[in-house]
Amino acid sequence: METILIVDDEKNYLRVLSAVLEEEGYEVLTALNGRDALEIQETSDLDLTLTDMKMPGMDGIKLLEHIKAKDPDLPVIMMTAHGTVDKAVEAMQKGAYSYILKPFDNERLIIYVKKAVAMFQVVKENRRLRDEVKSQYRFGNFIGKSKAMREVFEMIRKVAPANASVLVEGESGTGKELVAKSIHFNSPRRDKPFIAVNCSALSENLLESELFGHERGAFTGAVAKKKGRFELADSGTLFLDEIGELSTSLQVKLLRVLQEKIFERVGGTQAISVNIRIIAATNKNLKEEMIKGRFREDLFYRLNVVRIVLPPLTQRQEDIHLLVKHFIEKYASERKSAVPVIGVDQEVGRIFYDYSWPGNVRELENLIERVMILCPNDTIRVSDLPAGFKDNVHNALHLEGIPTHANLYETLATVEKAMIKRALRMAGNVQAHAASILGIGKSGLNQKIKKYNLEVGSKN
Repeated sequence: METILIVDDEKNYLRVLSAVLEEEGYEVLTALNGRDALEIQETSDLDLTLTDMKMPGMDGIKLLEHIKAKDPDLPVIMMTAHGTVDKAVEAMQKGAYSYILKPFDNERLIIYVKKAVAMFQVVKENRRLRDEVKSQYRFGNFIGKSKAMREVFEMIRKVAPANASVLVEGESGTGKELVAKSIHFNSPRRDKPFIAVNCSALSENLLESELFGHERGAFTGAVAKKKGRFELADSGTLFLDEIGELSTSLQVKLLRVLQEKIFERVGGTQAISVNIRIIAATNKNLKEEMIKGRFREDLFYRLNVVRIVLPPLTQRQEDIHLLVKHFIEKYASERKSAVPVIGVDQEVGRIFYDYSWPGNVRELENLIERVMILCPNDTIRVSDLPAGFKDNVHNALHLEGIPTHANLYETLATVEKAMIKRALRMAGNVQAHAASILGIGKSGLNQKIKKYNLEVGSKN
């Protein structure tokens, strides 16, 4: 139920308006003066304020200014007599939604109210979605506690408040766009647009039009003027994914935008100024591309003000169990079975740890999404994994790599230490879980941890 606040120093108006609006299904609050109205605003979730213009003490204009200072989006309808129309126009200039002349008929008032309330519902929904997006990309929602990922988080935290260009490097599926969005939504530009472009998805001509826009008649099919991604991202962030695929000619044009903050649409001559932050991403080694003459050195240094390197999943294996848990929870709603999935069995955990993950986190997420639909039990088992999945599982113990005259006891100690470290990572450093994975008791594991001077986690 939407809530409307009515402010008027005439009690009869309050009674009549309350009855009319309550009959329309609104919750109505009333105040005889501006001071009481502001107190109600502080403690209530309002959808509209309907206020008289002339009141003793704080008039409608002053009340409007105070209301807008607290919530610029909250609609305010001014009620005014014919002699104060000029004041009503002033109120409109200061942010009032509309004004209505006294005396007014009830039907007209209801039309005004319904339009204002409907408009504010859209505003509130946009707020909710924006807050949801911000929440999704806040630092606390990153999945990973490995040293490599902690370093990435710290770098994002440091660079987010700045305006410097950022270059994000990493294999496909490591989460480069997630990093870009995290930087944007934790920056002063968070309420401005975040626009993403995949530089490898379009031909050179189409990409140029996509980036810079075009004028009507610029080329065959350009039947109307179109804004490009640079214009759409003005005051916000432009994310250029797969920047290593950009052609040489487009590299030159991008460099100009970075240097001069201006560009022209395709087929146009007017210089368009923009204020944007560039975040670029690539799965290529741009330094090698420079040496081969495929990427401009000056553009590289413009983009590479801050460099963030995302590790592949094989270099952050201790995060796998956290990611699995997260994705199981994420896709739980898509599961049709009445039996909820609570985790993976130990053999699957070992396979996940030894798997090469060529698609990185994206591959792991896709796998869990698939298994959550098809798994018949409460635990994901080896039989639930896709056929051929284990083909990319490597054997951690390569006997051919052990020297012929290696000392047996030293070699066994090396293998034992490696297995304990792996089990601790798989178990999130929880010793009881690691001991279960290894098939030994907690006290035995604790002795070996001390023997090899390994990092000690929880014993529970």
